[in-house]
Amino acid sequence: MTIPATRKDLMIVNMGPHHPSMHGVLRLIVTLDGEDVIDCEPILGYLHRGMEKIAENRTIIQYLPYVTRWDYLATMFTEAITVNAPEQLENVQVPQRASYIRVIMLELSRIASHLLWLGPFMADIGAQTPFFYIFRERELLYDLFEAATGMRMMHNYFRIGGVAADLPHGWIDKCLDFCDYSLTGVVEYQKLITRNPIFLERVERVGIIGGEEAINWGLSGPMLRASGIQWDLRKVDHYECYNEFDWEVQWQKEGDSLARYLVRIGEMGESIKIIQQALEGIPGGPYENLEVRRFDRAKNSEWNDFEYRFISKKPSPNFELSKQELYVRVEAPKGELGIYLIGDNSIFPWRWKIRPPGFINLQILPQLVKRMKLADIMTILGSIDIIMGEVDR
Repeated sequence: MTIPATRKDLMIVNMGPHHPSMHGVLRLIVTLDGEDVIDCEPILGYLHRGMEKIAENRTIIQYLPYVTRWDYLATMFTEAITVNAPEQLENVQVPQRASYIRVIMLELSRIASHLLWLGPFMADIGAQTPFFYIFRERELLYDLFEAATGMRMMHNYFRIGGVAADLPHGWIDKCLDFCDYSLTGVVEYQKLITRNPIFLERVERVGIIGGEEAINWGLSGPMLRASGIQWDLRKVDHYECYNEFDWEVQWQKEGDSLARYLVRIGEMGESIKIIQQALEGIPGGPYENLEVRRFDRAKNSEWNDFEYRFISKKPSPNFELSKQELYVRVEAPKGELGIYLIGDNSIFPWRWKIRPPGFINLQILPQLVKRMKLADIMTILGSIDIIMGEVDR
């Protein structure tokens, strides 16, 4: 009887391109030796829509509806960075009330993003229940967004010098109720997931990144803070009015998938704290800088005629971006979201470069999955938290 020879050659497997509904379309070419990962090559570009080039042919106000399609789970942050860039370029002052409203919306958006990271991450490693649980809070969140902005996901709410509309009557009370409810929800997730032995078996000591390594790869957000680096742009740059609130930077020192999970769960609790303080201390006054509306107002425009006098949303004025350049950044749920803007004395930006956190955080994936098991790829990829809309732009 002849014993069949065991084959020693490697197997190449395509993972994807799949998952078009949630995180976008990513393809991994994985080289396997049995179940051990030898190499992994991410293939990007399936969701590329030329967002930077579109920006160079639009005014800022025309471009605002596009930007929510980068990271479509944290849409307020893409809007915030889009209006922050021209505001800083032209030194536009934002009224205090508008700044408070922005902070409330940004932190609600952070919770929404982390919730929709948590559900699929747990589903990816085999726990289906949290996936259904997160939709309870998320549905309430989107109801709040819809009441304030008119849209559930693509809000088009931020404006240069403020926001598009004030908070409706009764919204603040509803939002405070949501904060109380979601604090209990976060506690429930911690009970359900954090000490679950099967979950811990899948994530502990999987995908470890050291602090120095995280800095060298240019990682940001929870990926960086889970490796022991206490770096949060809300504390570093003091943008909007974050320095008026009492909150802590969430960080862990282990650098594994569990640490990244704990940082995000902790951030949800801190976001609720910030929202509660902002709602209780929100000042009166205007919700937009009315001076901005006077920039380059077209003379004798047909929109100034009698028939159009009572239209509520008149087209916002365009103003020239002066001939200078700057880099603006915010702390998005996934990391540092930045815009490099060059003005050219035109109403269109001369250059609009997006620095998406997901794209830069994804670079470390091949390094992390080498010498791991095939099943660990989903754990590590999930813990990075990518949205292909902003990776491919």
